[in-house]
Amino acid sequence: MNVHLAVPGVGVVPLYANVFLLNTPSGRLLVDTGTLQYAPAFRQLLRAFDPDAVLLTHSHLDHGGNAFQAARLGYPVLAHPLEFGRLTGVPHELPYPADQPQLGAMLSRLHPKVPRAALSPVKPGADVLGWQVIHLPGHTDGQIGLLRGGVLIAADAVVSSAHGAHLPRPAYNQDHAAALQTLRSMAEMDLQVVLPGHGGALTPAQIRARADRDG
Repeated sequence: MNVHLAVPGVGVVPLYANVFLLNTPSGRLLVDTGTLQYAPAFRQLLRAFDPDAVLLTHSHLDHGGNAFQAARLGYPVLAHPLEFGRLTGVPHELPYPADQPQLGAMLSRLHPKVPRAALSPVKPGADVLGWQVIHLPGHTDGQIGLLRGGVLIAADAVVSSAHGAHLPRPAYNQDHAAALQTLRSMAEMDLQVVLPGHGGALTPAQIRARADRDG
């Protein structure tokens, strides 16, 4: 399994969504878990990295699809409290496929859930093994990222492609207006690099350019 280093101390493994391996003087943190189709690879990664905790940026299945495995193995699973319902399956809802809420609910029901007792709340401003929790609402109401030394792990507040930075499609954002405001806020932050939930690293200039285009 290839782990590509984007910045020192940060490993990135794509399991459909990016899974981040953070090594800090305070311990090891695994961020997001990829989709269920990568369950064997995630299980191997989890056992090899053996983190002190697993943090979920948000509850969508491409980011939290294997969180149940971490819970079963006894790892602390951290998330914003606003994400708990979707992680535990109360209610079952997904924004994809777009405009097909019944199919999204079915997909949610088919995925193993995280027991409520296995979840620990983490809120904006908290320090998690040396990384500051940042609220990045819009894609979901409780989406969070992590900030340390000018490096922002941005979840799906922005996605990366060969053409630069983009927002997820409006149909995939719980509140697209809030997602736009989060993008503007990111553009104003003093950053060195942005690590999105999908695709490669982005520069602050690319974030500002997208914020300017999207208004």
